[in-house]
Amino acid sequence: MHNESRSESYAAAGVDITAGYKAVELMKKHIARTKNEGCLDDVGGFGGCFGLPLAGMEEPVLVSGTDGCGTKVKLAILMDKHDTIGIDAVAMCVNDIICCGAKPLFFLDYIACGKNVPEKIAEIVGGVAEGCVQSGAALIGGETAEHPGLMPVEDYDLAGFAVGIVDKKKIIDNTKMAAGDVVIALASSGIHSNGFSLCRKVFDIDKNPASLYEANEALGGKSIAETLLTPTRIYVKSVLALLEKVNVKGISHITGGGFYENIPRSIPDGLCAKINKSAVKILPIFKLLAETGNIPERDMFNTYNMGVGMSIVVPAAEAETALEILRANGEDAYLIGEITAGDEKIVLA
Repeated sequence: MHNESRSESYAAAGVDITAGYKAVELMKKHIARTKNEGCLDDVGGFGGCFGLPLAGMEEPVLVSGTDGCGTKVKLAILMDKHDTIGIDAVAMCVNDIICCGAKPLFFLDYIACGKNVPEKIAEIVGGVAEGCVQSGAALIGGETAEHPGLMPVEDYDLAGFAVGIVDKKKIIDNTKMAAGDVVIALASSGIHSNGFSLCRKVFDIDKNPASLYEANEALGGKSIAETLLTPTRIYVKSVLALLEKVNVKGISHITGGGFYENIPRSIPDGLCAKINKSAVKILPIFKLLAETGNIPERDMFNTYNMGVGMSIVVPAAEAETALEILRANGEDAYLIGEITAGDEKIVLA
């Protein structure tokens, strides 16, 4: 297809367009895994086409979200492990849009790299495809940009965006939240994709990368590297199952800013999420991070998810049903608090 498309002059300047073609060929098998009923064409065109599934919707609303993986990418580069970072890129977007009840439809990625190594790019996209499979989204396009001189040859960055759909009457907007409702935690898989600049500083990763690979007793024998690179958990399918049976009044994706920034985003004025800190199942990596870096508890809860990747507010009368549904869908779900009257939005006690 691209036999006649090559430029020796451009290659001499650091951009090999033929490497881009090879990368696309290698990633096609990954993209094929994500196809759903809305896909209309193959990868390689100028735009990704998608047919909207509008059946049964009175007022369909498109919901979008965009994000990257932060400096977690640096860890993937140091470890030369690129097959999971794409899951993080998808997770950060689809976990956001599910907070208002939107079912993800499709995803597009953007990879900027110092040098296009087709096999590495295909690995990255393989992770993106896995994230799309986990969330039910189709990977309908993307872009790989080679930036010689702007980035070191081994470096890359990854970002993307997701688009979902929800019937307007079913948007979760917290207007029906009331005192007496309860807060459910969905356990995280680890650090997820936030606070990695602090992680790198505390564990001295940039200056002492060898320490990453040592078995750590506090982490159950796993290395710091293996633990930190664990992909962000994707909650889409379990939350969609919950929405079918339970009156969900608010959802928060716990990302950068931790509890103090994210939970209040789903709490209306005049109400407060009272969180029981002792109920939070804090993962070992957060305890190790706090101890090693001498980080105050307030800062930990204001930076990391602390073991809770998502919080969901439901009526107290439906709490047991909600927990059963979430656990049946593979989540470690448990109660961490309640909604009370108050102006603080969140209190951790």
